[in-house]
Amino acid sequence: MLFGTKPATNVTNVSPTQVTAVSPSGTGTVGVTVITPGGTSNPVPFFYVGAPFKSGLSASSGATAGGNTITISGTGLSTATGVSFGANTVTPTVLSDSQISAVVPAGAAAGPVGVSVTTAGGTNNGLSYTYIDAPTVTTVTPTSGPTSGGTAVTITGTNLTSTSQVTFDSVPAPFSVIDATTVSAVAPPGTVGAVDVAVTNPAGTATDVGAFTYVTGPGI
Repeated sequence: MLFGTKPATNVTNVSPTQVTAVSPSGTGTVGVTVITPGGTSNPVPFFYVGAPFKSGLSASSGATAGGNTITISGTGLSTATGVSFGANTVTPTVLSDSQISAVVPAGAAAGPVGVSVTTAGGTNNGLSYTYIDAPTVTTVTPTSGPTSGGTAVTITGTNLTSTSQVTFDSVPAPFSVIDATTVSAVAPPGTVGAVDVAVTNPAGTATDVGAFTYVTGPGI
């Protein structure tokens, strides 16, 4: 048996109408022919599928609990059968030869893991996905400020490195991440009374109920 001009290995005559064999390496489309004492068969097309190439993830991070759906783009993805996030593998949904989607499995711990895609042509990796724990808020200092806003506030807690938003009574506030346990924010204008302070990262939102109080005058 030949695949193009290359002989196959482990050729086994299963029955008068069936032969099994292991294909040699190759690329593109080749004709498969069977050679017997009676002659050579007509060629039957055989397609070699190349290893997939991945160009990006629609989201590069998410909660350690998993469960979110991401899209993987690239080429040669139409025969994808598995997507691995570190040691955990899930079955993807093929959208096209250039896109597949997958539900992210739970991670063993917070941190980056490699992402690999397996297709009929092989396995390719090179992308990374980062598992993130949801934030917590421990303290908000100071606890009050004027309704005009502008109070510099220090928020302490855990898992704050990837903070994407800070809000006072659902109003977004300017902020900067100091480290994994500290975020600095500036209170936006508000109305008199206690309001919730919330910190959000890709894994979720932590809310400190009534943590900041707007007062008239300069605030204390």
